[in-house]
Amino acid sequence: MKKDNLLKDKSFDFAVRVLKLSKILSSNKDYVVSRQILRAGTSVGALVCEAEFAQSRADFISKMSIALKEANEVMYWLRLLLEVEDLTQEQFKSLTSDVDEIISILVKSIKTAKENAK
Repeated sequence: MKKDNLLKDKSFDFAVRVLKLSKILSSNKDYVVSRQILRAGTSVGALVCEAEFAQSRADFISKMSIALKEANEVMYWLRLLLEVEDLTQEQFKSLTSDVDEIISILVKSIKTAKENAK
């Protein structure tokens, strides 16, 4: 994994995990949460890809900020799935660890972009 593609690679890998989770949830008839976590979890990577070719620094910051909001939403859905016992504690920890790492990278990227805009 190249360092300059770290966020892109991690968000893609996470989207794959979310897609697999969504398939499991759908087979358990949990369609609503399945669709919500699928939408939020896959949009993080898509927004990171969009930001890569942003038209301006402001556009980059906007796309990355929306990706951050989507990642935060994923955390909500994961907590909900844990609470209703659709995720094991081990699955929850593994998934939230990935999201925490993505959030951390997004926050740093947004902060750096804002500082460079001054």
